[in-house]
Amino acid sequence: MNPVPALPACCTPLDAHWPLPFVLPDTVLLGTHFDTRQLASDDFQRSAIEPPASIQRSVAKRQAEFLAGRVCARAALHQLEGLSFIPAIGEDRAPVWPAHIAGSITHSTGRAAAIVANKAHWRGLGMDLENLLDAERAERLAGEILTGPELQRMATGARDQLAMLVTLTFSVKESLFKALYPIVQQRFYFEHAEVLEWSEGGEVRLRLLTDLSSEWRNGTELDAQFTVMDGQLLSLVSIKA
Repeated sequence: MNPVPALPACCTPLDAHWPLPFVLPDTVLLGTHFDTRQLASDDFQRSAIEPPASIQRSVAKRQAEFLAGRVCARAALHQLEGLSFIPAIGEDRAPVWPAHIAGSITHSTGRAAAIVANKAHWRGLGMDLENLLDAERAERLAGEILTGPELQRMATGARDQLAMLVTLTFSVKESLFKALYPIVQQRFYFEHAEVLEWSEGGEVRLRLLTDLSSEWRNGTELDAQFTVMDGQLLSLVSIKA
């Protein structure tokens, strides 16, 4: 059996703690914290990850978040099925997983994570991590991220929840795209889905507002979940096989 490659100097040991409210069976989720300032010149080499040309040309922040995400993804695949596989960056910029695997990688300031499953259990997985917006930025972005009905519902809610709601809406729509795009192979945007309801317990209900395929049509509803931790919001959309 091949030895497990060393962790890059910029990453903490991988964490298997499930942070979200509802555990998904038959999945592996691993996370790490990373510090761009600790990125060493040999971190890619020591962790046995070959950086794509676009990453080699990028700034240290992008290199560190890419490396942290791929370290999580490789370890999750190894834990799930004993695979030794590092997802490449596809032409559509999405990670390229083994054909029988559903997976998602996410990163934000100082934190990265990956979740994987066999498609026999989960057809699609989409996970997104975002820094919580401040109130001023949330107000500026609300019109770009929220649909008309979402804006109306937000207007009737508590003022101090506005920033969290805009962040949540952004994040779950990103997670929805990550989960559905590999299935439908069609791009869609913030205006093509809406959050119908959410709970402080971390439950979210979404609805598609466009036809993406004969199966995924306008009006289709899906569930998501989220949690807030250390000033960041993590969301997950999971589609059962």
